[in-house]
Amino acid sequence: MIPLLDLKRQYATIEPQINQAVKEVFEKQAFILGSEVEAFENDITEKFQTGHAIGVSSGTDALLLSLMALEVGEGDEVITSPFTFFATAGVIHRLGAIPVFVDIEESTFNLNPDALEEAITERTACIIPVHIFGQMADMEPIANIAKKHDIPVVEDAAQAIGAWRKIKGRRAYAGTLGETGCFSFFPSKNLGGAGDGGMVVSGNPDLAEQVRRLRVHGSFPKYYHHTVGINGRLDALQAAVLRVKLKFLDEWTEKRREHARFYRELYDMYQLDRFGVSFPKEDSDVYHVYNQFTGRFPERDTLLEYLKEEGIGTAIYYPLPLHLQPCFAYLGYREGDLPHAEKAAREVMSLPIFPELTEEEQEIVVGEIRSFYER
Repeated sequence: MIPLLDLKRQYATIEPQINQAVKEVFEKQAFILGSEVEAFENDITEKFQTGHAIGVSSGTDALLLSLMALEVGEGDEVITSPFTFFATAGVIHRLGAIPVFVDIEESTFNLNPDALEEAITERTACIIPVHIFGQMADMEPIANIAKKHDIPVVEDAAQAIGAWRKIKGRRAYAGTLGETGCFSFFPSKNLGGAGDGGMVVSGNPDLAEQVRRLRVHGSFPKYYHHTVGINGRLDALQAAVLRVKLKFLDEWTEKRREHARFYRELYDMYQLDRFGVSFPKEDSDVYHVYNQFTGRFPERDTLLEYLKEEGIGTAIYYPLPLHLQPCFAYLGYREGDLPHAEKAAREVMSLPIFPELTEEEQEIVVGEIRSFYER
């Protein structure tokens, strides 16, 4: 068996540190927010130069709280990608706002900046670019268009912690270029907790303070409410686990990148291009963190079943783009409206790329892919 992800292998390498961190939280018996969460927030601000960091209950709530802090509401339009996890559009709908979907770049799966401006109307209240699979979207033109129209940007960086892109010769981390950046610490993420968790980062102190208040039901001071928030707090146990794992993030990310390079070597060695297979493109000015290693595969669904029978874990992110989801039928999108997102949904499949994966396992994965097409 070669799983898509093996968290047991990861835990085996850091078990003493994790257990000690959890033990200390239980000894303190302080589980909600508090010093452990504050310390983790400080770790993030120092590592990624974010200005302010606010630990929240999930990546979904990071997006929701960001939009709430920006006062996005009924009838507002929010532009985003149709090729992403459901939460990106779900939080827009929850606030009574209207998701507006813009097609993706075929090569990177990220929102296409060239299609962005024509989607802007007088009702556009926010733009949410998604750094899908661990590679940053082309943020410079997105930010320029947003600035031109005075529209705030909320970065969905749930899959991209540690990713960066060179802009004007300087390294800009995912999440630091919008009004807020939103991270997820779901267990399968590159930096994953022992349950749900998320974070909002911002360079705007007033906006950051509003997110802090909104995550505790809008309370400030305690039991006084000038606005209505949610229960959106990161708990101390998750923060303790994440603080341990954060120390290993750079090492794990480099291993993922090494695996990506080796996959490409195997791709060339086995000449998979002759079958129409393509592996993900990495732009020259980005640092891709490979939350997923997602390629395009002819006969994708049949190949997936074949690999499953051979004991190889794969996944499809995502089989149906958001503009075609039944719950968004009221928006009026039809098949063919966003062709690049629709084509990607028919072709993409993600291969194992977790840090503890071995080269021998990668050789088996790619060898079985070749065997499928040579059958």
